[in-house]
Parts: sequence; structure tokens; C-alpha cells
Amino acid sequence: MNTLPACCAPLQHHWPLPQPVPGAVLVSCAFDPANLAADDFQRAGITPSASLQRSVAKRQAEYLAGRICARAALQRLDGRDYVPGTHEDRSPIWPAGIHGSITHGKGWAAAVVAAQSDCRGLGLDQEALLDDARAERLQGEILTPAEIERLDQRRTGLAVTLTFSLKESLFKALYPITRQRFYFEHAEVLEWTAAGLARLRLLTDLSAEWRHGAELQGQFSVHDGHLLSLVSV
Repeated sequence: MNTLPACCAPLQHHWPLPQPVPGAVLVSCAFDPANLAADDFQRAGITPSASLQRSVAKRQAEYLAGRICARAALQRLDGRDYVPGTHEDRSPIWPAGIHGSITHGKGWAAAVVAAQSDCRGLGLDQEALLDDARAERLQGEILTPAEIERLDQRRTGLAVTLTFSLKESLFKALYPITRQRFYFEHAEVLEWTAAGLARLRLLTDLSAEWRHGAELQGQFSVHDGHLLSLVSV
């Protein structure tokens, strides 16, 4: 029987976003690297890689929390007991017939999963909200010229954080489908609403199906200074 490690708070089975994705399950938890115990991986029934064992407590705790959320989400989805491994490109290894995504940031981790019959791809990303001054410094690295023109200067921190997060979620959703890497300049956020809905467009060709001009829907929520975004295909 796997037990919750000392560094993790109780799991939350919830949907903290505006619109449910049919068939998808999301699990999250808070975690504190300062509480990471030497036997936390063993208690959780998760085997760390050699490189992870050599990493700092923060990296170990966020990996552990993310994998615990992923396992719990899979258990709720179809009853299986499975911990995603890691590909050489650092993306999670999901079971056949399952799509999923893991995210972790400062003190919080989450995972979302769905059966292939319900969803073709999922991308989940969490970011701490940038303050306006830092967002202004970073906007040239994250936003396209068209996005900068559309930028709401009254909410620079939110807009830049949201654009960053949605593009991360878009990459996580499409990379397993196309196996093509792309970067911030290869997609744009066309619009977003106060209700937490957004629309994105590809600015590059990734495959015969996913070409320049393809549009996808995204969604997001903001809680306690953190932004969570999701793109589902």
C-alpha cells in the first residue's frame, strides 16, 4: 500500500478550470521541499532515477508530487496503478491509449489524464503570476509582435504570464502528436476572456494535419497568485 510522502499535502480531486473536458480527470496537491524525507520515494512506491537522486530537494519534491498526482488520476480514470516514467526528452511516458500532462511549480503540482477515445492530447501548465515590471522585461521573449500590439497595458503581468502558460500547454498537447518541437514565436494567443477562455493559433507547420493557421481553444484560472492553463485536443 503506497502512502503519501511527508512532503505532500492530501490530494485534491477537482476541476479548477472553467470548462470540464469530457472524460478527463485532474488531481493536484500542495508540496513542500523542506519536508522531503529520506524515505519519501519509498513510502510513495516510486523509484527515482539516478539523476533524480543526485538532484536538489526542490526537484525531487516536485517530481514526486507530480507523479503521485498522475498515478492518482489514472487510478480514478480506469483503476490502473501506474506511475509514468520519463522519455529521453523528459516528457512523461503514459500507458497505451492514455493522454496526459503533468505540471508543477512553487509548492503545487497537478496531473490531468484522459482516454484516447475521449481526447487526442492534453497540455497542462502552471505558472506564478509575473509582476508588471518583470512581465514588461520578458514580453519580447514570449510574445509575437502582433501579441505585443494587442497587449492590455493595464494587465501586463497577467497577459504575459497567460501567454507564456498557454503556449507551454499548447506545446505539451501537440508535441506527443506531431513529435515536432516549436517555440514561443511559433504560436500566438488571439484572444482571452475574463471567464477564463482563450483561443490560440499556430504560426508554423508541425505536420500535414497541424499547419500554420490551425486554431485551438484553451482555458485558464487564477488562484493565489498562480495561473493554471489547459489546452485539450
